[in-house]
Amino acid sequence: MAAQFFSSLADNALLFVAIDLLTSMNAPASLTPLLKLSFVLFYVLLAAFVGAFADALPKGRVMFIANLIKVFGCILIFFHIHPLLAYAVVGFGAAVYSPAKYGILTELLPPEKLVAANGWIEGLTVMSIILGTVMGGALVSTRASSWLLGFELPVIDTGVDTPTEAALCVVVLVYLLAALFNLRIPDTGASYAHQERNPAKLIADFANCSATLWKDKLGQISLAVTTLFWGAGATLQLIVLKWAEKSLHLTFDKATSLVGVVALGVAIGAAASARLIPLRKSLTVIPLGIAMGLIVMCMTMVTSVFVAYPLLILIGILSGFFVVPMNALLQHRGHVLMSAGHSIAVQNFNENLSILTMLAVYAIMITLNLELNVIIVLFGASVAGIMYLIMKRHAANQREHDSLALIGEHKH
Repeated sequence: MAAQFFSSLADNALLFVAIDLLTSMNAPASLTPLLKLSFVLFYVLLAAFVGAFADALPKGRVMFIANLIKVFGCILIFFHIHPLLAYAVVGFGAAVYSPAKYGILTELLPPEKLVAANGWIEGLTVMSIILGTVMGGALVSTRASSWLLGFELPVIDTGVDTPTEAALCVVVLVYLLAALFNLRIPDTGASYAHQERNPAKLIADFANCSATLWKDKLGQISLAVTTLFWGAGATLQLIVLKWAEKSLHLTFDKATSLVGVVALGVAIGAAASARLIPLRKSLTVIPLGIAMGLIVMCMTMVTSVFVAYPLLILIGILSGFFVVPMNALLQHRGHVLMSAGHSIAVQNFNENLSILTMLAVYAIMITLNLELNVIIVLFGASVAGIMYLIMKRHAANQREHDSLALIGEHKH
C-alpha cells in the first residue's frame, strides 16, 4: 500500500509540473491534453504483454523495475528532452506497474476481502491524487521554487537552476522512496503456468480474454461503467483546471487545489460505498453515474469559488460511490473467468483507450477554439447519455436472464 501510494503520488505531482513546464515553454494549449495522452499511450499499446510480465516475476520485483523506469523518464527532462516524450516514458513505467499492484491483491487475499482491499487501494490512490495534485501545484509555485532553488548541498554542485528542475528533484525522490518500499514486498509464492513469450500468441490470448469479459453479462456492464468513468475523470481534471482559470480567475497553483477537491469527493464516495454496497448489489449504483453527468453541466453557471467547492465535492462523491462497487465486481468476474493479471490487463486496456479517446476529442475541441461552457455541457451530456444506455443494456440483460431461467424451469 505504501509503495502504491508514493508511486502514484509522484505520478500525479509530475503531471502538474509537466503542465507548468509546457506553459513556461509557451506551448499551444492543445498540448496539455496530449501530455496525459502520451502517459496513457503505453497502457493501450502494451496491454497484451504487461499481464504476462506481471505474472512471470514476483510482483514486488515488477513494481521495483517499473519505478526505476519512471525515474529514468523524469531524468530525461533534465537533458531537455521534450516533456511529451519524457512523460511517455514515465507512462511506460506506469503501464508495467499496474497489473502487478492489483494482481498482488488476489494472491494475498480471499475473494470476500477483495472489496475491502480494493477500497483501501482505491482510497490510497485517490489520496495520492489529491496530495499529488496539490503537491504538483505547490512545487511550481513561486514560493516553493525559490525555497528549493535556495537549498544548496555542501560540496556538490547540483546543477539545478530552474524551478522545473527543482520540482523534478522532489518527484524523483518520491519515486525512489516508492522503489524502496517495493523491495520490502515479500514474494507471495504464487506461481502461474509458464507464461507465453510469443507476441502473436499473447495478442490472440489478450483478444480472447477481452471478448470473454465483454460477452459476460455482468462483466460487460461493469467494464463499460469503469471504462467511461476513467475516461471522464481524466478529461474532467483538465476541464476543471481550465474552468478555474477562466470562470473563477484562479492562478495555476490555486486551480490544482480544485482538482484535488474533486478527488477528495471521490475518496468520500469510495469509502461510503465500500461500507454500504455489498458485491451482489453493486449494479444498483448505475443511476448515480447519470446524476454525475447532469451535475457536471451545472459548472457552467458557477463563477464563485464558494459555490465551486461544494459542487466539485458532490461530483467527486457521486463518482467515487459508483466506481468502487463496479471495480470490485469487474475484478470478481475477471477472477472467475480468467487469471487476475489478464483481467486487469483487459480492464486497463479499455479504460485507457477511453482516456485516449476522450482526451483526443478534448484536444480537438480546444484546437477548434470551442467556448469552454460548450465543452462542459457536451461533456456532461455525453457522460449522462452513455450511462443511461448502459443502464438500459443491463435491464435488457436481466430480462433475458429471467426468461432463460423460466425456460429452464419448464424443461425440468
